[in-house]
Amino acid sequence: MKVYFLTLGCRVNQYETDAARRLFLDNGHENVDSPEEADVCIVNTCSVTGEADRKSSQMLRRMAKNNPDAVIVAMGCASELKNGEVPADIVIGTRDKNTVVTRVEEFFAHRGKELTHSASHVRPEVSKKDEYHDFGTVLSPEGTRAFIKVEDGCNNFCTYCVIPYARGRVVSRSEESCLKEAEFLVSSGFKEIIVSGIHLCSYGKDQGKDILSLLELLKKIDSIEGLERLRLGSLEPKSMTPEFISGLKELKHLCPHFHLSLQSGSDTVLKRMNRKYTTAEYEDRVKALRAEFPDMSLTTDIITGFPEETEEEFAETIEYAKKLGFAKIHVFPYSEREGTKAADMPQMDMSIRKARAKRLIEVSDELASEFASSMTGKETEILIEKIEEKDGRTIAEGYTGNYVRAFAEVEKDKFSRGDIVKGTVVRAEKENIFVIFG
Repeated sequence: MKVYFLTLGCRVNQYETDAARRLFLDNGHENVDSPEEADVCIVNTCSVTGEADRKSSQMLRRMAKNNPDAVIVAMGCASELKNGEVPADIVIGTRDKNTVVTRVEEFFAHRGKELTHSASHVRPEVSKKDEYHDFGTVLSPEGTRAFIKVEDGCNNFCTYCVIPYARGRVVSRSEESCLKEAEFLVSSGFKEIIVSGIHLCSYGKDQGKDILSLLELLKKIDSIEGLERLRLGSLEPKSMTPEFISGLKELKHLCPHFHLSLQSGSDTVLKRMNRKYTTAEYEDRVKALRAEFPDMSLTTDIITGFPEETEEEFAETIEYAKKLGFAKIHVFPYSEREGTKAADMPQMDMSIRKARAKRLIEVSDELASEFASSMTGKETEILIEKIEEKDGRTIAEGYTGNYVRAFAEVEKDKFSRGDIVKGTVVRAEKENIFVIFG
């Protein structure tokens, strides 16, 4: 079969798409680059916001329209949460993605002549106990950086978030399986590994362990010969204990970039969100990280227009963001998700949510420019993802250790994709881009 994949949503989703693609290839099928030439079109859906959920359904219908003869497969979070008809021939949730090849092959073995591109799906109950559904070793198609998923699920139940209902409770991948994949990826030429999960800091929690179990795993990955960089996915503020931070400092290959989820700079909003920390506690964690990693970049997520958010509370968020000096803020206007507590709270007009998001994005752009300027004159390095000839010059493009896109002029034919080039930041430009000498 010729199979086409479309991925929506987070990096964990992309990882699982890469895993599913590998399963099809290992079973003798072919990956294609357009839905029109495919026998099977698979959409890995997302439901983190209402817009993501809407787009998931839209993409499924578009696949069917563009290729009526293809079998349409919906998998992922939006699929898991659906009740009723889904515009797909096969519906797979989040916990059975690793059965996708079997499900498709069985469908082809028993399919009729006509495809309806519609299937009935019943939303399953939230799992209180589960096991990690391992895809085995996943080879990323990116070529320079590779993701490893070590955990699934979330137990936090923030009032706005539907992900615990889509992903279930926390389940951890075995250390043996994580290390096997990491070793394979490094031996395959990947220089950077990004350790990720739905709620990464909960790794080991289902086994009665704390944040130090994640640290122990990171230490073992860090010691793999040939690894150049180790990067972490989104982290939980409350998990940044002194022991964990000091342990991170000992890692030889850790990139000084920390994505510490915030969601609001107002304590009253955080309480309504059920975020379980205060702005003071968050700031203490940031100070502790910066004490160990002075040149680190700090990125975060913030929701605007959360139910009952006043202009004063939003102003607190603006001032707090400026105070902490984020390198980048991922901004999301609040989106109601059915089944969450926040969906039953008094809602504000979407125009207000979006207007506040626009204002916060402007702040994020200013902070990004300030962070870029602060690196001028400092030594840094980039992991090369692309090399191009421009106006007689050889330009390497990639990311710095603190996750800023950078460009370096290098000697022709001396470097290639996947190499690391070191140099000094000589100019910082807008949009968080550096120009450096190689």
